[in-house]
Amino acid sequence: MTEVLTVVGRVATDPVRGQTRGGIAVTNFRLASTHRRLDPVTQTWVDGETNWFSIAAFRQLGEHAKASLRCGDSVIVTGRLKIRNWESNGKNGTSVDIEADAIGHDLRWGTTAYLRTPRASAAESQGRTPPEPEPDSHAELDESDIAMPLASAWDGLPGAVDSAELSH
Repeated sequence: MTEVLTVVGRVATDPVRGQTRGGIAVTNFRLASTHRRLDPVTQTWVDGETNWFSIAAFRQLGEHAKASLRCGDSVIVTGRLKIRNWESNGKNGTSVDIEADAIGHDLRWGTTAYLRTPRASAAESQGRTPPEPEPDSHAELDESDIAMPLASAWDGLPGAVDSAELSH
């Protein structure tokens, strides 16, 4: 059975793109995760031990990770845990790997701009020209057409701001 876990940490190495022996794209990087706790005596935050993980992101996730992540970025990684023993040049050790299912920036510490990449249509993936897209039915909408219906949907919920307050 493979354990699925979520780890919050910092990218410790710039992501590196490679390929498996079978030609599948993979991006690898190291992740450092340090547990912090509040010392009740000194009332200061104290770093605990750092856990190190080797992250492997395959295919499109790997391509996006390579384009989006840099050393030092705060991230959240969810994936399957793989623990393996290794031996190389007379040394041996244990590697803790995560085969990533999802990776994202940790928005507690900064902002990011999401850019969705278009997927190839079935026609494009088979080398055919896809049909022309239909005209955008939302092209005539302005910001107020969208903002007010969303704001009024929250009216009356506990802790919600009244939509009349938003229009001022």
